[in-house]
Amino acid sequence: MLGSIGVVYGDIGTSPLYAFREALKPISHDGITEAEVIGLISLMIWALTIIVTIKYICFLLRADNDGEGGTLSLLALLMKSAGSKRGVLIMLGLIGAALFMGDAMITPALSVLSAVEGLKLVTPEMDSFIIPISVVILVGLFAIQSHGTEVVAKFFGPITAVWFLVMGLVGFLHISDDYRILYAFNPYHAVEFLLAEGFYGIVVLGAVFLTITGAEALYADLGHFGRRPIQWAWFVLVFPALTLNYLGQGALVLKDTAAMSNPFYLMFPQWALLPAVILATAATIIASQAVITGAFSLVRQAIHLGYLPRMEILFTSETNTGQIYLPSVNTVLLFGVVALVLTFKSSDALATAYGISVTGAMVVTSLLFFQFARSHWKWSKSLAMLVIFPFISLELIFLGANLLKIHDGGYVPVLLAMAFVIIMMTWQRGSKILFAKTRRTDVPLKAFVASVEKESSHAPVRIPGTAIFLTGDPETAPAALLHNLKHNHVLHDKNVILTIRTEDTPRIHPDKRYTITKISERFVVVELHFGFMETQNVTQALGYLRRTGYKFDIMSTSFYLGRRKLVPDPKSGMPGWQNRLFIALAETSADPSDYFRLPANRVVELGSHVVI
Repeated sequence: MLGSIGVVYGDIGTSPLYAFREALKPISHDGITEAEVIGLISLMIWALTIIVTIKYICFLLRADNDGEGGTLSLLALLMKSAGSKRGVLIMLGLIGAALFMGDAMITPALSVLSAVEGLKLVTPEMDSFIIPISVVILVGLFAIQSHGTEVVAKFFGPITAVWFLVMGLVGFLHISDDYRILYAFNPYHAVEFLLAEGFYGIVVLGAVFLTITGAEALYADLGHFGRRPIQWAWFVLVFPALTLNYLGQGALVLKDTAAMSNPFYLMFPQWALLPAVILATAATIIASQAVITGAFSLVRQAIHLGYLPRMEILFTSETNTGQIYLPSVNTVLLFGVVALVLTFKSSDALATAYGISVTGAMVVTSLLFFQFARSHWKWSKSLAMLVIFPFISLELIFLGANLLKIHDGGYVPVLLAMAFVIIMMTWQRGSKILFAKTRRTDVPLKAFVASVEKESSHAPVRIPGTAIFLTGDPETAPAALLHNLKHNHVLHDKNVILTIRTEDTPRIHPDKRYTITKISERFVVVELHFGFMETQNVTQALGYLRRTGYKFDIMSTSFYLGRRKLVPDPKSGMPGWQNRLFIALAETSADPSDYFRLPANRVVELGSHVVI
């Protein structure tokens, strides 16, 4: 439970830094009334109750894929029984994943900026140093990713727990500033506020939504901690602390409207401001770490499910396979986050750009959850609509409110999401076209084996040892095998046609890791099965295979890989720009020998040109 507080709730725990402040701005142009403050706090409390508590904590945490959560995990589960809805579900899943990646860029920039800006209240002279300090913190955060977070993670839970306790305590102490704030528990005041404010009420909703940013992390990190610890942490500490803090901020503003400029930090006495800024900065770094780790996990899932090219994946823990580091993703996130800080320059400006990606991801999750409830929980259509429609309706209202800020920076997450969707769709479509083109020249494996097994004067030279040929299609002879035979005129004593399958489940039991099909005395087909959350370590899996009875000497075994040089073809079925994008993605793909953990000194690569 303590661990989940540090990782799962880091993002939502930093929302009090800016959510109420941003929600006040659209309605504070001609002063603020008691009803408006109470209505705003009521909106925030009930947003936390309906979206986070009921939707995520009570319902979505039960919609797991063998214990794993998240958009792509849910999509992989739905693909097993998608039928005619497959295309729509894939598009929804890709959009949800892309929006999360946009969120992963904006969250660190916004969280760190909002925390460091507290230095202005300590001393105004620090104003000009806020951006440089924020950039240094962010660069340092991304620089340590390669070293892993195993040791640092042990401190995440306690620090974040202290953060929530401090937030709850300072909020509780300020409720006495004006006890009328307790009326906010009545949802009537939230509804009355929206009806009274009209258009401004819709604008305010975009800022109110900042209260629940980070809720997607609850679901995405399900596999790291399990449902019960996440639920207990929410009800025991996180929800009460957030509620008390927002009530305290509201009471402070009711007492002194001048506190609207920064109600969170102004709840602290002057002597406690600097410690509060330091603690807030630590909490925002932890929140950023959680989102970055989530981005790494999501990209790994996308790679294994065939939506992104292979990338280098490094493991930073000997015991926890969830602690991974992707250098290319880390670099993209670093440049994106620093660019956002230098472009928007303040948390106020960034907050306007924040909501669209999160609201969009939540709407996508609700739609996928509707399908899940129908197909896996066997809910009737009417029951699913009755339960899920209120969530979708509320989230669509929030999305509409955030879309009003599209010209004030809201276009940033939209453009980021569009870029990620285009990349994933291009890779998936290009891979299918490439597979179809190479299939035309393929030779059926069984026919090929029958022909080379014949004794004749043209038979290839037999050499000792084992050759393992990696291929995506075990029904056809691998290109590397054909090239080796054509150019070297040799055939090994043992030949393994190896195919690696990624299943729609997070993990595969070792006993179900492989299937072996014997074709002849010299040829066998081996299929290795991995879950989409697992490391595809072929050497380790083959070692397990040897222990089960299939004998071969790894030191006399060679791995043959086919390397393709892609050449663009205007008649490929994709537009020219998409063709070039696919080829560029293919060229950045990680080396198969590294990705599949093959012994480097036992790999032979044979290349060919393929027009696509």
